[in-house]
Amino acid sequence: MRLFILLLLAVVASNVMGQGTYNYTDTVGTVKVTKDFRMDVLATKQGEINRRAARRSSSGQYRGYRIQVYNAQNRDEANAVKAEVLRRFPDQKAYLLYQAPNFRVRLGNFLTQKEALDLRKMLSALYPNRGIYIVPDLIEYTPPEEEEL
Repeated sequence: MRLFILLLLAVVASNVMGQGTYNYTDTVGTVKVTKDFRMDVLATKQGEINRRAARRSSSGQYRGYRIQVYNAQNRDEANAVKAEVLRRFPDQKAYLLYQAPNFRVRLGNFLTQKEALDLRKMLSALYPNRGIYIVPDLIEYTPPEEEEL
């Protein structure tokens, strides 16, 4: 019975301590516990899943950034700004949002602020009198196949 309890404690201790080979010595004998290398592979995969899940919202969109180009109450002017931005940057997506009482025009889908910074600098040079900001938002993003599990 004592050997069974000792073996059980050794297994629990090996799970708590993590990795490697451990020797436990008692007056009765020695227990050697060896961790399977596949545990490291599983831990790495789970870490990547957790990082990806942290970026993804419950709606399936990812947490990221957009550049806010316009924020005012005039809908016609907001539509004009959106059309102008789309004309100058056809490779980016533009969004017209309404949060009472303001209309907002946001541009792009960026995972990091650093990605958005270059476009923000270009927009600030084109429109020097507007407040142009990088704002956190839920973005449309399709991860590459190698990121999918």
